[in-house]
Amino acid sequence: MNSTNRESHPTDALLVIDVQNDFMPGGALPVADGDAIVPLINTLANKFDHVILTQDWHPSQHISFASTHANKKPFETIEAPYGFQTLWPNHVLQHTEGAAFHQALHIPHAELILRKGFRRHIDSYSAFLENDHTTPTGLAGYLRERNLQRLFLCGLAYDFCVRYSAIDGHNLGFETIVIEDATRAVNLPGSVHQTNAALDEQGIRRIPSKNLSSL
Repeated sequence: MNSTNRESHPTDALLVIDVQNDFMPGGALPVADGDAIVPLINTLANKFDHVILTQDWHPSQHISFASTHANKKPFETIEAPYGFQTLWPNHVLQHTEGAAFHQALHIPHAELILRKGFRRHIDSYSAFLENDHTTPTGLAGYLRERNLQRLFLCGLAYDFCVRYSAIDGHNLGFETIVIEDATRAVNLPGSVHQTNAALDEQGIRRIPSKNLSSL
């Protein structure tokens, strides 16, 4: 599709978060109906000249894996040097099929694949900052150099990586908008409610995809 047929503004970008096999039904850390949003994300991407994909990319014995810690189980928490860390099943291991993008994701004009979570001793929910909320991924600098100012977020999972990416992007000076029906949540106890409250507190809009053309 030619860029002249796309509907976004020149300074808009679609940020597609972690649409990877391990987060799909049947994956190592499945998000319910995670695969159901892939066709919508493909449709949304065709409305944007600028699309960025993020890819969780963990080494073995990553700090976020329950198996890395003696006598710990998935979804328990630990006190890491940078704060509380939820422990997960082993997932999105580098160079595995689980870390690959879902095969139905088709965004050939995507301009950047940003890998995160590749440092063994710190997790990275956000596309902008690792979980110490200090170490940058480099995405903010990339966006500024490209003069991309307004970000629309979709992907997985709403209550973790989408949430923290939206908040960090907002705090770094970008306008961030979450396309709600193009996300799905892990849905740990209270996590969706907490995410909604956190986004509302920051004034971050949540919109249905049908409203995209009106912005």
